Amino acid sequence: MPFEEPDTMLDAKTSSSGHWRALIIGLTLSLSPGAVPAAERLVSVDGAATEIIYALGRESRLVGVDTTSTYPPETRSLGSVGYKRRLSAEGLLSLSPDLILATEDAGPPEVLNQVRSAGVEVRLIPDAATPEGLNEKIEAVAEALDAQDSGQDLIARVGRQLERIARAVGEVERPPRVLFLMVVGSGIDHSAGRGAPVDTLIRLAGGENVLHASMEDYKPLSPEAALAAAPDVILVSNRALEDLNGVDGVLGRAGLAATPAGQARRVIALDSALLFHFGPRIAQAAEQLAGELGTLDRPGAVVGRD
Repeated sequence: MPFEEPDTMLDAKTSSSGHWRALIIGLTLSLSPGAVPAAERLVSVDGAATEIIYALGRESRLVGVDTTSTYPPETRSLGSVGYKRRLSAEGLLSLSPDLILATEDAGPPEVLNQVRSAGVEVRLIPDAATPEGLNEKIEAVAEALDAQDSGQDLIARVGRQLERIARAVGEVERPPRVLFLMVVGSGIDHSAGRGAPVDTLIRLAGGENVLHASMEDYKPLSPEAALAAAPDVILVSNRALEDLNGVDGVLGRAGLAATPAGQARRVIALDSALLFHFGPRIAQAAEQLAGELGTLDRPGAVVGRD
């Protein structure tokens, strides 16, 4: 398979006797009368939530993250619980957490129920890929970590950044028509429609997602649909561009070579975390994409101002 985006990350590491020992100890302590509560230990099962935790200055509590949590680089030193939709109770409990933050798509549900039965709080947080949804997500994470004041400060800061990027993009006479390409584990071409983080990102950057009206979230992309969409620009992740061996590899997918973007060889690549995570760096992501699309009237409007 060419490459894997966050939706096809590997599962948690294989079971080990050490994991089982940690599980048994954790269960014993949680059931022992008069046991002293464990020190606060947090696991984040969402890349954007992890970024929020760091932005709130509460990263010292983190003991584990899922494979979508790739930013900041310091996350690499934390324990991994695998891909957010293919969690295991053993992998989660092996880190002896007292709080797990996850979005509603995390699971399987029976695994999270097992973790709850072991006495660990699992808190589900909102995950709508809109500025309003991001505010709700920040508030939920901040409340879970007793960092409400920091949460409001972060919401205000992100709001100012989004206002600046909106002014910097301004009124675009003809928004560039953008098609997002993602190739998942089995080599099937996918794109993104309304509800996907990249859809909102394209619009914040002054572009038009050509599949906004016809597709919801991430769905397979046929050559016929790509050709009918007639994009001016093809957007991919840096990882995809590398794994597909450059622009020629991208244009070899889903009939893209025959589109206006393919004929002009107009391919833009952004960091995966910026594309897939609707988190506190969303304004920076929009500014970077707008710069590539040519819709930015005032460069430097967001980055470095807060």
